[in-house]
Amino acid sequence: MSLCTYFLVKWIAKRRGARKQKEGSTSKGTAAVSSLSWDMVGNEIEDEIGGIDSRLFSFKTIAAATDNFDNKNKLGRGGFGPVYKGSLLDGQDIAVKRLSKLSAQGAMEFKNEVELISKLQHRNLVKLLGCCICGEEKLLVYELMANKSLDAFLFDDTNRRKLDWNRRCNIIEGIARGLLYLHRDSRLKIIHRDLKASNVLLDDRFNPKISDFGMARMFGGDQNHETTKRVVGTIGYMSPEYAMEGQISEKSDVFSFGVLLLEIVSGKRNNKFLNDDEALNLLGYAWTLWKEKRVLELVDPSLGDSWPQMEVFKCIKIGLLCVQEYPVDRPTMSLVVKMLSSDTTLPAPKQAAFFGGRSPSFSISSMEYTDTSSTNGAAKTNTEIN
Repeated sequence: MSLCTYFLVKWIAKRRGARKQKEGSTSKGTAAVSSLSWDMVGNEIEDEIGGIDSRLFSFKTIAAATDNFDNKNKLGRGGFGPVYKGSLLDGQDIAVKRLSKLSAQGAMEFKNEVELISKLQHRNLVKLLGCCICGEEKLLVYELMANKSLDAFLFDDTNRRKLDWNRRCNIIEGIARGLLYLHRDSRLKIIHRDLKASNVLLDDRFNPKISDFGMARMFGGDQNHETTKRVVGTIGYMSPEYAMEGQISEKSDVFSFGVLLLEIVSGKRNNKFLNDDEALNLLGYAWTLWKEKRVLELVDPSLGDSWPQMEVFKCIKIGLLCVQEYPVDRPTMSLVVKMLSSDTTLPAPKQAAFFGGRSPSFSISSMEYTDTSSTNGAAKTNTEIN
């Protein structure tokens, strides 16, 4: 009996010691990750995103905020899954991106987005409030944007009229400042790789905020470019050197910005052919009008006559400079911001890409394209080339 009692006491003491050690380890790990409050700490989260400065929500909290992901709260659906609006107990409105189990955005892209955006702070970047990993569920929680995404206005016949020239000009300048921050002014050097209208969110005053950093690439301090065998992005926005050769640089984002700028001016999508006879996309159409000195015909008719010709002409010219065939010919975002905000004399643009350029056999229609509806939390239209 004495021996049994001895071993029983030792066993109980050993279990208590193990429990205390585990609790101490968890507390220490949590404190190291963030000074913010955490709603849930579990093995899945520690494995996936341990050490990231972002708030972690419990699945129960997100489900309650969205009425258990009720369809009436659904803002839209992107290639990575549906996006819902919700409201936390403290009254804060949120947008929740719920990654589909069949989504192309796996654990690596999810972690990439949380890591990057949690470290970036700029008025023209969307604010990530936190995330949740629970079993197979992966959720991203953003601040709610009252006017959803840019494409919900720009490519809608009714909503487009709400974007007068002043608003469009403000959106163009805001996107440019956001990209400049990513490329030069943040402590990290970030190449977004998927800048497009559905990834630009608009607040209640139509101020733009760049979103969706799942495909973003972080560069080292002295790094200017790299080559990848995994090309991801959206057809119509990818630069030729990236789409065909996997070359990533700041100029990849500059090209995407140029496409987006021309879309904002014209109200037309680049990945829709505008002329069946000549198979022109928006870039080809804009370049044709430029050569024929009719480039102001590109302007969205819904603007009426309420736009300053010289200012619009300058924006179109900047857009064409950004979509030139070769990266070396394109301006940096710092120069783009300077050109937008001053009366600097601009050089004449050279040949626009994807229009009688380096690879005539390459066409947008030869690659898979899936159109998506706009969402608050960053709709996705991705093509991956292996």
